[in-house]
Amino acid sequence: MSPMITSILILSLATGTIITMASFHWLLAWMGLELNTLAILPIISKSHHPRATEASTKYFLTQAAASALILFSSVMNAQATGQWSILQLEDPLAQTLLTVALAMKLGLAPAHFWLPEVLQGSSFKTGLIIITWQKLAPMTLLLLTWNQASMLTLTMMGSLSVVIGGLGGLNQTQLRKVIAFSSIAHLGWMATIVTKSNKLALLNLILYILISTPMMLSLIFSSTKTTQDLTTTWTTSPMLAPLTMMTLLSLGGLPPLSGFMPKWLALEELLAQNMAPLATMLAMSTLLSLFFYLRLSYSLSVTVSPSPTKTSSKWRLKPNTSTLLLSIALPPSILALPLTPLMKP
Repeated sequence: MSPMITSILILSLATGTIITMASFHWLLAWMGLELNTLAILPIISKSHHPRATEASTKYFLTQAAASALILFSSVMNAQATGQWSILQLEDPLAQTLLTVALAMKLGLAPAHFWLPEVLQGSSFKTGLIIITWQKLAPMTLLLLTWNQASMLTLTMMGSLSVVIGGLGGLNQTQLRKVIAFSSIAHLGWMATIVTKSNKLALLNLILYILISTPMMLSLIFSSTKTTQDLTTTWTTSPMLAPLTMMTLLSLGGLPPLSGFMPKWLALEELLAQNMAPLATMLAMSTLLSLFFYLRLSYSLSVTVSPSPTKTSSKWRLKPNTSTLLLSIALPPSILALPLTPLMKP
């Protein structure tokens, strides 16, 4: 793919997200989502591999169905209320349809089946865009309509996503599928807490992006695709293995790393609103995700101090863009927990 086409597609991705985030009219928000979807499809299928073509087809069908539901719900709401404002979603059926459509866009259970397959058929760079940038537009709509969306539907789908995200990643050896199920679990936390506190949901999204970005960059830098490949990460960079291990543990929510902060605050908010059973279920389900992150971290930890070797094939690779971004994005992903008292109301 030529640099000009790549620049146009990246610009279209950014434009679509910005249009959706800045709009208060349902048609403009829908146009931004469609522009976002159409721009990512050539990026997914640019390798011309059958898996990439299959991934782009699945992504298109799912996102097109979700966009049609969003348009249908906005038309129903306009017919019932006479206006197209995003902030005035008053029809109950339109609220439920919009919640289901945004869940399909994000990859919440039970509409999550497309996300692992799409990530597995994409490259790590494309996967980084899918699990971070592509979540901004639908999450913006969810945050704009948090007090009008169906609370029961969001809570059920969010809690189910946390459980399925933990269970689905247990028997995976492909890191892209592990990351996909991890994304489902984290989105479940956001969907569960957004109807109780939209600020906590926004904090959860920001920290998820801050932690996922250096983790994906480290996997790109070390060309790691499977669990077995993690055992040779030290040959690429001796310092990358322990830093990647800390990032994985932070993504799993292990204290005292940054990933524990949004879960701690979310559980505290649920307990304050007398939702102890839901908080208990989310906390127990998170242990499943933490288990496979501990397993991945163990694969890295056994090679952090490798035995001496005479080979010098991959030692000390020259710094590139990925290592520069990794050095910038890594500190907040593992060091933000001491700021928690400043974020609490």
